[in-house]
Amino acid sequence: MPSVMLSAVLEEEPDLYEAFPPHVDPSGITILTDSPPGKKAPLKTFEELQPILQQGRKRELKLLIRENSWPINSPIRASLWPALCRQHQHGKSMLDGFYWDMVTQVFGTVELPDKPIMLPPFVEATHCLGYHLTRKGRAVADRVVSVLGYACPDITYSPSLYPITAALLHFMPEEECYHCMASLVASKEKMFITQTKLLNEVTWKTVMQIAKKHAKSAAQHLSRLSGAIGPERIYADWQWWILAALPFPHLVRVLDCFFHEGIKVFYRVALAILILFHKHSTNQNSEWYAEATKNGVDHAVDKFCRNMPASPTKLLRTAFSIRALSSQYISRVFIKTEMTLKSKQVITGSRLVRSRSSDNLPTSQSQVNIQMMSHTLTIRERMSEETCKQMLFTLWSWLPVRITMYQPVLLYTTEEHGCSLTTFYVRVEHHEPTLLMIKTCNNEVFGAYCSTRWFERNQKDERGNRQAYFGTGETFLFSLHPARAKYPWVGCAKNDSKEEGDTRTAHANSLFMAADNTMITIGGGEGQAIWMDENIRFGKTDRCSTFNNPPLCPSGDFEIRVLEVYGFSGA
Repeated sequence: MPSVMLSAVLEEEPDLYEAFPPHVDPSGITILTDSPPGKKAPLKTFEELQPILQQGRKRELKLLIRENSWPINSPIRASLWPALCRQHQHGKSMLDGFYWDMVTQVFGTVELPDKPIMLPPFVEATHCLGYHLTRKGRAVADRVVSVLGYACPDITYSPSLYPITAALLHFMPEEECYHCMASLVASKEKMFITQTKLLNEVTWKTVMQIAKKHAKSAAQHLSRLSGAIGPERIYADWQWWILAALPFPHLVRVLDCFFHEGIKVFYRVALAILILFHKHSTNQNSEWYAEATKNGVDHAVDKFCRNMPASPTKLLRTAFSIRALSSQYISRVFIKTEMTLKSKQVITGSRLVRSRSSDNLPTSQSQVNIQMMSHTLTIRERMSEETCKQMLFTLWSWLPVRITMYQPVLLYTTEEHGCSLTTFYVRVEHHEPTLLMIKTCNNEVFGAYCSTRWFERNQKDERGNRQAYFGTGETFLFSLHPARAKYPWVGCAKNDSKEEGDTRTAHANSLFMAADNTMITIGGGEGQAIWMDENIRFGKTDRCSTFNNPPLCPSGDFEIRVLEVYGFSGA
């Protein structure tokens, strides 16, 4: 009888040693309980969350994950984390056995090697965090990361990839972990893991910018304490506050939200850490103020995270209670920072590894293909082949760096597919990004690079209202003939040296893309940069606040001779 009772207790409260795979050493894992039993509603099970996940009720799921503080030894993560990661996979799902085929291809065997595995060059050796993995578990993490490096040759620098792999391995077997990481790395709709040095730098500068606005007192306090070293060096370590310094139970709760919502969770948690550090170190008699003045604020913040005085629930509550910090705002700051850094690299002569293609241009065959199938960059009328090639090269040089590694594909042309918005949407709406090129009956050539799927016209906000405008600040306008000019988002031109309050971009300056069954619009505020009717026959162009462009053709009104839309293969 006692053994039956003991069995029932173990089923109710999983034993710590049974909650983790065999490649985890649970002896150092601390179980935290946020509140006494009975004080809160029972924690949700995976069976309760699964239908919400399958039905795509993302907001509801987001709130449930934030609210349910599952203990670290809860068995839910073995099912929940893979299901959350699968949401973000791009393209076809990987077949069973794919990972082990890759392992055999890379290592010649599925047996773990006796010697250490040489990790890919994108890994940062000082941050290969294993948490509570055993020696075998570390070898498994090494192997997963190595296969990822083999399968994803475009990753050039990704220090957070290894720690996230190691964290996943605490709750699932090796093959499942690989599939989760492959989904996160390839995700298109949300960013999870930066994969270049440039984007890694963009993330910490983004944290610094949003802290100035949304954790202003904490940011000013950090700046005062940083003294001669300056705050930039402190913010450069922002992700290690979370991945390296937070106690493991705190990190796991952060990852619960991260695998659903993306890197914005890390941004919010970083700001929460700053807010809590500020609260505990303002008093000059406090231990954290003394730590910062004695050993430096970078050391103090790291030590504060390791001894986090707030529970995982309190930390997340602080992070998610930061008001008005929208994903759209974070995206605008991120894109603006990325474009600023790129422009500085161009000015200083830094060379970026930008493309698989030489000189970052379409391959020679693609150039010929574009010119042969394109009626906007045509070699059959008026323009010489050299002029067309120069126009193509000019346009290509304006594209975001990461897009230039992909080859352009003609998705839609009025010459072949007819003049219908319905057909336009069917052929184009799920591609991101797209390049629209218009040739008027007066032979003017202009268009727009559209950063977001046209399908977004159907999306609704959190209140259920349909969004009028969508898109991001990466969208830009251009003119190719008779004059060549690029018109980027006005938000990119704001002076970075000003205070955040001065760099705020008015709503009228952020109207990128709009569409419905009767028209397409690009750019807004005081006018529309490009407007086309439902028959894709007539259009108009005017100055708009979003891009501060002149009308793209002298008359303002135009008749469309050809509209072409390009996507990018593999993007």
